[in-house]
Amino acid sequence: MNIEEIREKSAYGLTYKAAGVNIDAGEELVSRIKPLAKKTFNSRVLTEIGGFGGLFDGRFPEMKFPVLVSSTDGVGTKIKVAIESNRHNTVGQDLVNHCVNDILVCGASPLFFLDYFACGKLNVDVGEAVVSGFARGCEDNGCALIGGETAEMPGMYAENDYDLAGTIVGVVDREKIFNRENVTAGDVLIALKSNGLHTNGYSLARRALLSRYTLDSQPAILSGETLADALLKVHRSYLKPIQYLLEKFSTTNEIHALSHITGGGIAGNTSRVLPDGLSLDINWNAWPRPHIFRLIQETAMIPEVDMRRAFNLGIGLILIISNHVAEKIESKLL
Repeated sequence: MNIEEIREKSAYGLTYKAAGVNIDAGEELVSRIKPLAKKTFNSRVLTEIGGFGGLFDGRFPEMKFPVLVSSTDGVGTKIKVAIESNRHNTVGQDLVNHCVNDILVCGASPLFFLDYFACGKLNVDVGEAVVSGFARGCEDNGCALIGGETAEMPGMYAENDYDLAGTIVGVVDREKIFNRENVTAGDVLIALKSNGLHTNGYSLARRALLSRYTLDSQPAILSGETLADALLKVHRSYLKPIQYLLEKFSTTNEIHALSHITGGGIAGNTSRVLPDGLSLDINWNAWPRPHIFRLIQETAMIPEVDMRRAFNLGIGLILIISNHVAEKIESKLL
């Protein structure tokens, strides 16, 4: 206990700050992140940061039947890698991109995003770095960072620990929603590569790798990258290439379904968009796995079945398309 805390208790009784919650630090963080959020705003945003709720213009005259699509997620124990390497400016971007992809596979484009940042003791510099990642992700995806919450909770988290959650809302015209009943036998899977682990499998990866290496280690297989570099690569957003394809191909007769490869792996996630009676036929040797996955597997002798269930193995999103447009779609993605 320091002298200031003793003075506070003896003169005034127990204060909120002495109990572990620094309101001044919270207000300082809000003042720093307001301009970051402001950069993501567009003409639909009707409020400033700091109100009780975010207001957003919900008119979509260009759509026949607008449907709102929402998703909430986190980035799991990838946060532990960020904390232990003291690199906090990308996990927010990871989370935005993850959520964008989750609604994208429903056919939706993002409208706005809300973040939740919880910590044991608020470090304003760390909080600002995390929110800068949220803002960068929103700006890149044309999505407004319309609000959020910062919670300092001593006793719930260790002093330097924090956790994140995010909620996204997007919109799609009802006639353009992907319907898994359009998937038929003989359809083709086209995969878009990932940028590493994205935001899944980190509990297994950390357990496997950090028993032998430090985050500053540079295993030869990573060609000069540190372990932290490889593990903190940003979760890729697939919004722009998919929007480009959807402008040129039908969601009824040509592009039948999309799958975001997250926890559960390629088969686990892609099976979710198949109609009853169909199964996947995957050629697991059709693409080169990024070296980080080989390092994880060989370091801890992880069975192949666990690798396939825990990791994306280099594939971040899968399109299920009609066989007759496969070559055309592939050429558009080159």
